[in-house]
Amino acid sequence: MIVVHHLNNSRSQRVLWLLEELGIEYDIKYYERDPKTMLAPTSLRQVHPLGKSPVITDAQQTVAESGAIIEYIVERYGNGRLIPESGTPERLRYTYWLHYAEGSAMPPLLMNLIFNRFPSVDNSVNEAFIMPQIQLHFDYIEAELGKSTWFVGEEFTAADIQMSFPLELVAMQAELIQNRPKIQQFIERIHARPAYKRALERGGKYNYANSI
Repeated sequence: MIVVHHLNNSRSQRVLWLLEELGIEYDIKYYERDPKTMLAPTSLRQVHPLGKSPVITDAQQTVAESGAIIEYIVERYGNGRLIPESGTPERLRYTYWLHYAEGSAMPPLLMNLIFNRFPSVDNSVNEAFIMPQIQLHFDYIEAELGKSTWFVGEEFTAADIQMSFPLELVAMQAELIQNRPKIQQFIERIHARPAYKRALERGGKYNYANSI
């Protein structure tokens, strides 16, 4: 059985949601952030050397990184669900968004989070580079969501689950979300999904579920 090593208020919430969407049985081992540093506890290093979440164990397999975990679960347990057919344009788009979420969307958001957490740091870099990058990426995402209901088209896929975290994170800042109605609507749709709600019940407190 899959065990999700679940850190509160983290990307691992997406893994719980995916498992609920697929109706797969799983166990959870809970971890809490250090209240001062907000980092994961060192006990996670017993599961994976980097000591980060998400990470899952499945029999003898240990899988880390959100995208890799999603690919592993969908390919091993999905039976063709939540993924477009191989060789189609939709499959290529699916793969793109699966990697874009962490490869392009998250880096400027994380840098912005660091600058906001340490206000004594020179903010000129944030204003000159990071915020323009955030604006660029989320204008792009807004435009893409204007083309279809979900990121790959009219069918919900695991790519939407992967993209949820950066969108929920950016929605915590009102000035970044107020003029982006398509992103707001996307977040409202995912929060209304029964599987999303079940994942919250099992995962515990997740601040980003109240981002809209």
